[in-house]
Amino acid sequence: MTLRSHIVVDRGTFRLDVPLDVAEGEVVALLGPNGAGKSTALRALAGLVPLSDGTIDLAGTQLSRPGHAAPPERRQVAMVFQDYLLFPHLSALENVAFGPRSTGTPRAEARVLAAGWLDRMGLADVAGRKPGRLSGGQAQRVALARALVTRPQLLLLDEPLSALDARTRLEVRADLRRHLRDFPGATVMVTHDPLDAMALADRIVVIERGTVVQTGSPDEIVRRPRTDYVARLAGLNLYRGSAAGGTVAVDGGGTLTLDEAMDGQVFVAFPPSAVSVHRQHPEGSPRNVWEVTVVGVERYGDRVRVEFAGEPGVAAEITAVAATELDLLPGRAAWVSVKATETHGYPA
Repeated sequence: MTLRSHIVVDRGTFRLDVPLDVAEGEVVALLGPNGAGKSTALRALAGLVPLSDGTIDLAGTQLSRPGHAAPPERRQVAMVFQDYLLFPHLSALENVAFGPRSTGTPRAEARVLAAGWLDRMGLADVAGRKPGRLSGGQAQRVALARALVTRPQLLLLDEPLSALDARTRLEVRADLRRHLRDFPGATVMVTHDPLDAMALADRIVVIERGTVVQTGSPDEIVRRPRTDYVARLAGLNLYRGSAAGGTVAVDGGGTLTLDEAMDGQVFVAFPPSAVSVHRQHPEGSPRNVWEVTVVGVERYGDRVRVEFAGEPGVAAEITAVAATELDLLPGRAAWVSVKATETHGYPA
């Protein structure tokens, strides 16, 4: 592992306690809601926030422990901030050259290195422009070049795409993925956008309320969420309960039948699109049928997401035409059904 760390930071009543190891060439995304502690973890790695406990070791060198921390400028760590923090009075070339210049590289050599990185980023033609004359995508790539030109052992990205509009974001995300693939060091990225995490990361670490609640590959996180927050990101209904022979007594009320026999504590997940909605008790063979009450209706395009209270509560995704025919308004009673073959059970 290039990075071996256990990050513990106390801030009043909030405690961040996150073990984090990252291998050479690996991209790890810290994903979580606002206030989970993601940015605090990143700043601790950069040396901008002291540890209350734990250690940070990078490539065999201890950078931080309680009461001692190598200053940021003496760490082989580079950081790209959310708003890039380019020097407004310097050109793109001079911004990138600042990194090697700050470590003692002669001016001429630093400018050659900077020009090379701008060329790799496809920015050779804007090398003389100051940040105020750069587009959002160009500014992001200049900030990334400024970070990489110093050959860091650890690259930190703080919401690297959040300042971009939707169209530019797609283009820059693909470009960033290519550069991260070529970066030999360890990368830690903070984001609240699951698409960025899924597209860029080899591994995702989900943080809620200062602790790690789930870690795994993007596919594992999507297929087997372990908290409501992760399930919402993955677009799934998620339940925890006790299984006996494939019938699950859901925590909080209700039962669900799986397509396979399981026993013990389990999670059950299925997409809202697997939920059929009916005015009356449905005919047919679905093994999961229960009565619910509409609590919310959200339209987007030709689809409608309906939130239901019940035992258990559930979200359904149906067509706008079906929602109109069913007359789904808050407070209305309805019936829902889910085929057992549409459910996915796994150990809790």
